[in-house]
Amino acid sequence: MHATVTARVLGMLLILFSTTMLPPIAVSLLYSETFTGIFLSAFLVTLLSGLMIWLPVRNSTHELRTRDGFIVTVLFWLVLSLFGTLPFLFSNALELSFVDALFESVSGLTTTGSTVLSGLDNLPKSLLYYRQQLQWLGGIGIIVIAVAILPMLGVGGMQIYRAEAPGPMKDTKITPRITETATVLFKIYLTLTVACSLAYWSAGMSIFDAITHSFSTVAIGGFSTHDESIGFFNSTAIMAICTFFMVISGINFALHFSVWHDRALFFYWTDPEARMYLTILLSGILIVCLFLYASGTYGWDESIIQGTFHLVSIMTTTGFATTDFYAWPTFLPYFLIFLSFFGACAGSTGGGIKIGRMLILLQQSIREIYQLVHPNAVLPIKINNRKVPDRIADAVWAFFGAYLAVFYLMVLLLLADGLDYVTAWSATAASLNNLGPGLGAVAGNYGELTNFSKLVLCFGMLLGRLEIFTLLVLFSPTFWRR
Repeated sequence: MHATVTARVLGMLLILFSTTMLPPIAVSLLYSETFTGIFLSAFLVTLLSGLMIWLPVRNSTHELRTRDGFIVTVLFWLVLSLFGTLPFLFSNALELSFVDALFESVSGLTTTGSTVLSGLDNLPKSLLYYRQQLQWLGGIGIIVIAVAILPMLGVGGMQIYRAEAPGPMKDTKITPRITETATVLFKIYLTLTVACSLAYWSAGMSIFDAITHSFSTVAIGGFSTHDESIGFFNSTAIMAICTFFMVISGINFALHFSVWHDRALFFYWTDPEARMYLTILLSGILIVCLFLYASGTYGWDESIIQGTFHLVSIMTTTGFATTDFYAWPTFLPYFLIFLSFFGACAGSTGGGIKIGRMLILLQQSIREIYQLVHPNAVLPIKINNRKVPDRIADAVWAFFGAYLAVFYLMVLLLLADGLDYVTAWSATAASLNNLGPGLGAVAGNYGELTNFSKLVLCFGMLLGRLEIFTLLVLFSPTFWRR
């Protein structure tokens, strides 16, 4: 491990992150607020910290290795989460403790959407904008964005990209060069954000709400500028727009590139992962809508509107809401959160285990059943008519096992802290799947939890965002051996 090059990269990334404190200053000035100082202070503290780390090692010429990539990735998310707390801590309008500020920062950057705040409608516009911006930056993966810039500064980025990129097939690149890959991803992400913002604005949102909600929609984050979330607008058109962009953002961005490049929409259905994703979404919508109507919760029209919106919102791990879905009858709230374990596609901004992994798990399970009857048969797992290497299949099972072990360890820790099982189970699912809303005591927000529970959930959010192994590998003695 090269400590100097790691410090150099981390310093540069902090310097870049400090510039994200500037847009909220502009928002504060635009709305004649008195909160310019908190963002200016946060900007200066972050910038100076980055310079202090970068300047002593600025001439380091070592190349990043794979181990360095993992360390930079984890340190970057940890350090950004810490510096992301500054505006929350400096603001007298919030009066948050450090743990609460950290929870809000981690939740934003990991696009989880859990919150300890209430009374959002009365908060300053600049702080609301900052929360939404955190999710937008986290959605694309700040490291992937930075990879497009770092090569110009003489720092290679492939190792970081492999450590950060979601999904089971991390070596797949859209274009031959990582810089081009990151640039393409960012352009797609930006285009979707602009399109979503314009659609919201045309449907009746204010310009401020349209921009900020497009941030959290395309990022599949779920933060809102209102306590009632999307329900504040009481608009079927806005719900439809939100549903559409949540579905789109849950699809692999590499697939979006292929569709755009070849002008072939049928790629969305011929891709096995996207097809499974859309099939589960449609099947879930059918189940939820029919049960809402059959149980007399809503009439037919409202059952379709509410059922479709919340199924998409929860399964894609966005977490927007228009009503108290946790009060729906019998199994529905648990069914919705259960689907968040499937999550969105690999290579998207969504959370969860990912549909790509579920597809491999399904095919391998079917293969094992078939081989009980035909033990000598050779049955390779194939996706898009290409054999999935045994190494990837084994890694998916290892991920699934680690995921379940971490999940129930977190549940036990929350139970030990005095939470009831429903709250502990749903809060763990919401954090590890980067979902946001939960059931029981966390159905509204997470403000009433103890500091210990909040820290456990922060760790879960980071594990979910870094896809578990990227963080857990640092706890392995093998990783640190020369």
